[in-house]
Amino acid sequence: MTNDKRTIEFETKLAYQEDLIQELNKTVFAQQRRLDQLETAYKYLLAQTQELSEVASTSKPVDEKPPHY
Repeated sequence: MTNDKRTIEFETKLAYQEDLIQELNKTVFAQQRRLDQLETAYKYLLAQTQELSEVASTSKPVDEKPPHY
């Protein structure tokens, strides 16, 4: 192979690698954004669960027998 062909081959491979790196970067960025959204939703649900648990522990059960039984 001549030097010109090798140079063109290397430049072509480099261009494909640069495109691949850009696509991978976009993918990682999108995944991180989704992870952040899921973490926010998890924290919200955890807070709601704790709040409901506190309310449930302080209220009387629905099926509690009246005191005269």
